[in-house]
Amino acid sequence: MSKYQSPKVNVNMNGAKIVLVAIFLLIIIGVVASASVKIVDSGHRGVLLHWNAVDLTKPPLDEGIHFVIPFQDEVVNIEVRTLKYASEARSASRDLQTVETTVTVNYHPDKEQVHNLYKNLGLDYENRVIQPAIEETVKQVTANYNAEELITKRPLVKQDIEFSIRERLNQFNVVTEVISITDFEFSALFASAIESKVEAEQNALRAENDLKRIEVEARQAEANAIGLANANIAEAKGEAEAIAIINRALAENPNYLDWLKTQAWDGKLPLVVGEGGTPFIQIPVKP
Repeated sequence: MSKYQSPKVNVNMNGAKIVLVAIFLLIIIGVVASASVKIVDSGHRGVLLHWNAVDLTKPPLDEGIHFVIPFQDEVVNIEVRTLKYASEARSASRDLQTVETTVTVNYHPDKEQVHNLYKNLGLDYENRVIQPAIEETVKQVTANYNAEELITKRPLVKQDIEFSIRERLNQFNVVTEVISITDFEFSALFASAIESKVEAEQNALRAENDLKRIEVEARQAEANAIGLANANIAEAKGEAEAIAIINRALAENPNYLDWLKTQAWDGKLPLVVGEGGTPFIQIPVKP
């Protein structure tokens, strides 16, 4: 071989070098462009980091594309849509009955304070603040009521728990939407005792209602008897007055009896006559 390379070989080598440099530049440009463009997903807010330090001088980034300083800035996505957290807390009532309480919290991070939330708690804020807030609140509130009141005063218990949880989470820039107590569970022995008590109260109420019904029926029967007696007395008084009137009329006018007979006669000859051929006519008594 000749110790001198041909011009054609030199041209090919130069061309290859140019291609490699161009590819290298394109890779660098792509990496820089990728590091310069950040996307905040829908339903999220972006926390801007400078060298992994949270930038508190700017508000959280909205959804969409954002340009940042490559290799220096990063963006952390935090979901701000409605989230759900359910927790089962064991506590004791005022009368030392063990209570299993299931609490469900619908919440979302404060959209304008997610950078503070991330700085103070990170992404694992559910386990750091929400779960302890629920457990501590349930223990404090249930200790103020006995077991029976936890059932009969459930709306008031729910109100106390909701107020306390909301107040605690607001300190960490977590906004509560709906807090639900889905269940109160007691020991089997206590639940049986409560059931027996409720059944006894229902039986007592049923007996009381039956007694009231019997009293009402007795009063109605008494009133009916008094009304019937009054009616009979009035009827007897009417008949007595009628007899007294007839007696006075007969005493004053003996012919009044003959007049009554003629008033009661239907115009037919009677089959039975009295002495001297006088028809016997029965004098009707007015009812």
